[in-house]
Amino acid sequence: MATKAVEIDFSQLSSFFDQLEAAGNGALKQEMIKFIEGIGDEFLRIVSEEIIRREVVDTRLLLNSFQKGGPDGMWNIKDGGLTLEVGTNVEYASYVNDGHWTNPKGVDTRWIPGYWNGDKFTYTPGAETGMLLHQKWIEGRHFWEAAIRIMERMLPGLLDAKISEWMHGYLGI
Repeated sequence: MATKAVEIDFSQLSSFFDQLEAAGNGALKQEMIKFIEGIGDEFLRIVSEEIIRREVVDTRLLLNSFQKGGPDGMWNIKDGGLTLEVGTNVEYASYVNDGHWTNPKGVDTRWIPGYWNGDKFTYTPGAETGMLLHQKWIEGRHFWEAAIRIMERMLPGLLDAKISEWMHGYLGI
């Protein structure tokens, strides 16, 4: 009986292993870090849009603090680039977001020096004019939670698309 040889072409499998090795040597991790930073940038954009959409009274300090590398912003990368913390260091951001009382506990009224220009009040220390604040609750604008809800709706689609892109790019699937 004559012998028959079976020839198997492993070149595609070899290419697949080469792609796995490239992904394992840090290329995929670098892509993941870029993706996470992109998600952070997108979240900051959404927060800024929510501040504008919800008509938060602001001197632009709060709005400008939600930028990558902003002086009052927060952009911390840790755990090898796979954890990103974003936010603001602007002191009054939580009051605007969560709500607050106009006066400290137990204080019914307090004088705020400044002046009115139309419907906008400008705080001016030492001014002879101003306004008298009566104790009341100021409802928060909840821009932060709104941005989180928007991001949570977007993230699954963004993640699916990125994983498909990585699978195709690194593994050819």
